[in-house]
Amino acid sequence: MTGTNTVDVLVVGGGIVGVATGLKLLERARASVCVVEKEDRLAPHQTGNNSGVIHSGLYYKPGSLKASNCVAGRQALLRFCEAHGVPVEVCGKVVVATRPDQVLALDELERRGHANGLVGLRRLSADEVKELEPHTVGVAGLHVPETGIVDYRRVVEAYADVVRAGGGEIATGTRVLAVARDGDELVVETTRGARRARALINCAGLQCDRVARLCGATPDVRIVPFRGEYYTLREEARHMVRNLIYPVPDPNFPFLGVHFTRRIGGEVEAGPNAVLALKREGYRWRNISLRDVLSIIGYGGFWRLARRYWRMGFGEMYRSLFKHAFVKALRELAPAMTKNDLTRGGAGVRAQALDRNGALVDDFRIVAADRMIHVLNAPSPAATASLAIGASIAEQAVAQFGLKEKEPAGA
Repeated sequence: MTGTNTVDVLVVGGGIVGVATGLKLLERARASVCVVEKEDRLAPHQTGNNSGVIHSGLYYKPGSLKASNCVAGRQALLRFCEAHGVPVEVCGKVVVATRPDQVLALDELERRGHANGLVGLRRLSADEVKELEPHTVGVAGLHVPETGIVDYRRVVEAYADVVRAGGGEIATGTRVLAVARDGDELVVETTRGARRARALINCAGLQCDRVARLCGATPDVRIVPFRGEYYTLREEARHMVRNLIYPVPDPNFPFLGVHFTRRIGGEVEAGPNAVLALKREGYRWRNISLRDVLSIIGYGGFWRLARRYWRMGFGEMYRSLFKHAFVKALRELAPAMTKNDLTRGGAGVRAQALDRNGALVDDFRIVAADRMIHVLNAPSPAATASLAIGASIAEQAVAQFGLKEKEPAGA
């Protein structure tokens, strides 16, 4: 260390990527690590409000960071859960083409799945879709056996236990207010006083672009929040979904469409939609932040996006406000579904990076700066890929920050 009470690396953000990064730093480097989270608990936002799916790597462009990190991260996550007693189930899922015009997109998904090394991926006829999911109707499908389910809150708590056992610190209720430089150190002002660090890694999720600006960076993207709302199947309707059922996604939009997901506790969720949120941590329509609204409407990239997708945007809003419209979308997959089978569930907010040209950033985006690393886009499958992302960031941090590596085990 370079100063009294100076931590070698301060990680901002106690979601799954931030805590996984802290874990991997402690595994790899002889360094002191502290993870700070502004809320009073870990995984309060994206991580704690997602659908709990362990993604296989089916959707992502071969060679992309999403593809490579998802496949490696899934395998690492399953090993971690087994070693630390976190309940997990590799139950598989079915992706269903409900119309003939979706078959070409299904072909592309199959190609990507094979290119990304998925094992057991199988094309399904209409009859085979029905064998796996009797209440689903489609013209063709894909069976993806490597997809699983887990409670990511429990995963993060297990990660945090490993961080603490390795000598790291987890500080909740610690919001970053300002970052200044003092010689070779950073002075990070927080709601619980100043923290000094040799280096900083920004994994702040929904606030990552703002944290980057506090650090003096000028990110070329802005976070635009999209809320995903869920319904829950009533217990008597759960038999209609055996595992996970997904539609063929729109290739022009980075969301997977409303689908059915069985949770690790036995519940079944339907959703999510993708509605522009009026607050970065806004889980209901009534959650509005003037600051966040002005951030959206004052950004030229948003208006360029809106011009391209306004019809889709209004459709998502309509589905959010009117249950019958949500049910209509679900009935494309499960025609027997009725509004009486569903009750309102929870919601999550996705931190989607948007560039100045109005393009939704598709891949992970991790940017280096002087004594800093900023994770500026880490949407799904970041939870699945968290250990792989954390390992990649730790490798970059060792090189960039001049950290001393640990000796390999047994050396």
